[in-house]
Amino acid sequence: MSYEAPFAGLKVVDLSQGIAGPYCAMLLAQYGADVIKVEQPGEGDWARVLGTRYGDHSAFSVVGNVGKKSLALDLKSAAGKDVLWRLIEGADVFIEGFKPGTIQRLGFGWDAVSARAPRLLYLSISGFGQIGPLADRPAMDPVLQAYTGLMMENKGEDGVPHRVPVIVVDMSTALYAFQGLSAALYARRDEARGRYLDASLMQSAAALQSIRMMATLLEGGPMKPGGVPGGVFRTADGWMNVVAISDRHWQALCRALGDPDRAHDLRFATREARFTHEAELYAWLRPALAARTSGDLDIALSREGVMHERLLSYPEFVAEPQVAATGLLAWLKQPGLPARVPLPNLPGMTPPGDGTARGTAPTVGQHSREILERHGYSLVEIESLIAGGTVGAKPAVAG
Repeated sequence: MSYEAPFAGLKVVDLSQGIAGPYCAMLLAQYGADVIKVEQPGEGDWARVLGTRYGDHSAFSVVGNVGKKSLALDLKSAAGKDVLWRLIEGADVFIEGFKPGTIQRLGFGWDAVSARAPRLLYLSISGFGQIGPLADRPAMDPVLQAYTGLMMENKGEDGVPHRVPVIVVDMSTALYAFQGLSAALYARRDEARGRYLDASLMQSAAALQSIRMMATLLEGGPMKPGGVPGGVFRTADGWMNVVAISDRHWQALCRALGDPDRAHDLRFATREARFTHEAELYAWLRPALAARTSGDLDIALSREGVMHERLLSYPEFVAEPQVAATGLLAWLKQPGLPARVPLPNLPGMTPPGDGTARGTAPTVGQHSREILERHGYSLVEIESLIAGGTVGAKPAVAG
C-alpha cells in the first residue's frame, strides 16, 4: 500500500455491467486494486455494444473497464457458480448491478456470500433501490434524469425539458459508490466483519441535485439564479458563458464592454436591482455581446477579471494549452480502436502508461485462463471449462 497504489493487495470481484458499477470498479483498479471483471461469454458486458462498436469495445466499455482483467463466465451453470465461489475466496469487494432479486436467484446474495466471506464488502447498484414499488422497474441514466427532476430543471429557451447528454446520473452513482467503498475499506481495518452497501441511480441523482432541490422546495418554485447577469450568450462568431453576479464583477463587465456608466444605473447598481430589472439588463447585454467576436470578448473580459469562457467542442477542449499544461489527459491505445483515446487522469495518481495493464481495457475473456490458473485450476480443468461453454476465452497462443 502506498500513495501510488493505495488499494494494492485488494481483490475485487466485479459482476456489474453498464457504466455505474463498472466505473466504480475501474476507479478501484486505477488506485491499485486487482479487479476481476466477470461477464458473460460472447458479447460480455452490454456496455460493449452501446454506441459505435470497435471489436470488443465501445467508448463506454473502455472508460468503464480500463485496468481490469476479464473473465467470461456463464453464471447460470453449476460449473460457473463453482468458479465464482472460488473467486470470492479471499476477495475484499464484491460488486453487482443486477435487477433486484436476480443475484439472490443466482445464489450470490449478501446473506449467502457474507456467510462464506465474512469480511467482504458487498456493493449492490440498482436503478431505484432494492425495495419499494419501483424496485423491479428497468432503469438507465435518462430514466432517472426524468424521474428525479433533472430534465424539468434543464429546459431550453423553448420551454421544452431536455436530457443532459452526458450520463451524469451513471457517473455520479459510480463516484458516490466509490466514495462509500473507500470509506468502508478504511473502517474495515477495525471491524471483524464486512458490510452491505446499497447504491442506486435514484439516490445519486437526488444527491447531485441536493442544492437545487432544496432551494426549489424552500422557494415554492424554480430555484432563482445565483445572481444577474449570468448565462450563455451568443457572440458574433459563437457562444460564450459569462458570470458577473457580484457588484464588483458587474462593474468590471460594464467596463469591458466600454460602458462603465451603466454599472451605476440605479436599475442595475445592486444585486437586488438587477434581479428586479433582469429583462431590461439582458435587453442591453445580449446585443452588446453579440456585436463582438469571442476572441475580442475574451481579451476584454480577461483584462477586467470577469468570469467567462467560450463554449468549446470536445475536439477544441482537448487541444487547449491549459489541458496540456496540467497533464489532464492520458492518451491510450486500446484493442480494436483506430487511434489513441483520451482518459482523464485521476487526482493523486500517476497517469497510466500507454500499453500497461492499468492503461488498457480488457477484451471479453482476455484473462480467463490466467485468472482460473491463479485460482487453482489445472490446465486440463481450464480447457474443459472452456470446451463446455462455462468459460469464454481467447484462443491460446501456441508455443
